[in-house]
Amino acid sequence: MTYRGLLVDFGGVLTTSMGRAFSQFCIESGVDPERFKQVITEAYGADGTHGMIGKLERGELELGEFEAWLAEHLSGGLEKPLEAAGIRDRMFAGMGPDDAMVDAVRRAHDAGVKTGLISNSWGPSGYHLAEIDGVFDAVLISGEIGMRKPDAEIFLHAAGLIGVPPQECVFVDDLEQNAEGARAVGMEAIVHRSARFSVPKLEELLGVPLHDTAAEQPA
Repeated sequence: MTYRGLLVDFGGVLTTSMGRAFSQFCIESGVDPERFKQVITEAYGADGTHGMIGKLERGELELGEFEAWLAEHLSGGLEKPLEAAGIRDRMFAGMGPDDAMVDAVRRAHDAGVKTGLISNSWGPSGYHLAEIDGVFDAVLISGEIGMRKPDAEIFLHAAGLIGVPPQECVFVDDLEQNAEGARAVGMEAIVHRSARFSVPKLEELLGVPLHDTAAEQPA
């Protein structure tokens, strides 16, 4: 089967690793990595849906309130408390674009595949969408639409916006639970680890070339 729709996550798929960015934040801020992991786990909550992060991603919590909570909980053991304002941006500062993945999505779009971005955003979008202008037929930012992954409604809404049935869509995300959410509505899903893995898999599913084969030829 050849798929006609491509839906992708932003952080960790179209960008470099979020985990590495968080590790960099811990090093620069002095936060113990284990404490960081515990605080983020607590922020997601027992069910991963109704904790502080789930509320933030659905737009039910103001970013300032979340940053104050986060700074307070991460500051334990530090000589000087972390500054709350801007802590979200400092956490993600180590992320940059994954050019190979952005290029693959652009090539798919140019080849006639309908494309959509689905992102669980921590507060108002800080994404420089101009950098991927013209790549997507639809952009869904969780806090702006009151839906978040892995809930079925956001995947169905995305499929509707690009005009492709869920069964003919491929979804790419770096988190297994989000991929499972897409599969639950009938989509094919790829758990992204690197462009080296994901791009060939997408070429197979979409039936179009998504990288510059000429660049691989010896000089």
